[in-house]
Amino acid sequence: MKKFKQAALAMAIIAGAMSGGLMTGQSFAQSAGSGDATVKEIEKYRQALGDGNPAELWEARGEDLWKKKRGPKNASLEQCDIGLGAGKVKGAYTVLPKYFEDTDKVEDLESRLVTCMVMLQGFSYDAATKNPFGSPERKADMEALVAYVTAESRGMKMNVAGNHPKEKEAYDIGKKMFFHRGGPHDFGCVTCHGADNQRIRLQDLPNLTKKEAAQRAYTSWPAYRVSQGEVRSFQWRLFDCFRQQRFPELIFTSQGSVALTAYLAKNANGGVLSAPSIKR
Repeated sequence: MKKFKQAALAMAIIAGAMSGGLMTGQSFAQSAGSGDATVKEIEKYRQALGDGNPAELWEARGEDLWKKKRGPKNASLEQCDIGLGAGKVKGAYTVLPKYFEDTDKVEDLESRLVTCMVMLQGFSYDAATKNPFGSPERKADMEALVAYVTAESRGMKMNVAGNHPKEKEAYDIGKKMFFHRGGPHDFGCVTCHGADNQRIRLQDLPNLTKKEAAQRAYTSWPAYRVSQGEVRSFQWRLFDCFRQQRFPELIFTSQGSVALTAYLAKNANGGVLSAPSIKR
């Protein structure tokens, strides 16, 4: 109950800050010439929220969804194998994406959850993948489940093996996707995340070709987005990056999305998971 109160208070603080000047258009305009100072102030703001991360509300709902009997088979997800064996949640996120024998393919957390919803609970694929990204008007069960599972690995180190032939293949495909440039603006992941000291508006862009930056970036997702009032999964992060590059829409849990995740996740090995975190 204490965590719920802290999270609710944090959401109230965020709402007040956004309406009271901290995150307003005026403050953004004023910060245009101050750059680093504004970024530091935003970081102080994140730290001030501390234990009151609103993502805790999503984590709690995700735990309920994990244990609740649902779907045509009236079953819970408690026997879902998300990487460490049936029903084992703690630490599972740190080994994903990985190869699963029952599907004969590499899956990340979201695609594995879809598999379990289909196999264990009897949902159709379309029903399991409907509404993967929530809004204030319509919350997404998937983002809640992702928040819960990820939180169970918080403080642990990423340890993606990548030894199976299909895991190696996914990594190589993901690497090609990362460095591929195209679309109307000749953009690619590497455009924003392939060099040091880059920024878009007030957002620092980590150089994901470097180990420490890759660890720091990947291990902070999923995250509560202050500007959206929602927890966003890593699948959403990739989806939105493709949108901003004006690329064709990245299909939720597609092989391409999992491959790109596999590349970024393995590069983050050794990084300590801090997710769900707080981002602007």
